[in-house]
Amino acid sequence: MTGTGRRAGLLVLAASGFFVGAWALVGPRSFYDSFPGFGHHWTAVTGPYNEHFVTDVGAAYLALTAAAVLALAWGDLRTCRMAGAIWAVFSAPHLYFHVRHLDGLTTFDKIGELGTLAATLVIAVWLALPERTARP
Repeated sequence: MTGTGRRAGLLVLAASGFFVGAWALVGPRSFYDSFPGFGHHWTAVTGPYNEHFVTDVGAAYLALTAAAVLALAWGDLRTCRMAGAIWAVFSAPHLYFHVRHLDGLTTFDKIGELGTLAATLVIAVWLALPERTARP
């Protein structure tokens, strides 16, 4: 397969994608009002509620989850790299948007939001990279 580290990276992406995607798709208003939970409100500060937008985000995250789960199931490096590339293509503009829209967030929430989005991008890019070959 792709190694323990790559499997762990795919699992992290799949779990986070499922958490975000399922919540946004099943409970769009709750997601908008309460994401990421525990009294924090990262989505509500980005503009007025739009059910269509939130459910589309949920569906996108579930599609990303499917790519990570299939890469885990199929177990080959090429599919792992493809899943990483798919996540990176989504994650880079997503992070860029949130970097530009931090108004209304506490310092703690700014760090939490940007940290989790950046971590997702780093994992995705790492998964997309070719495997290193051992040097003699």
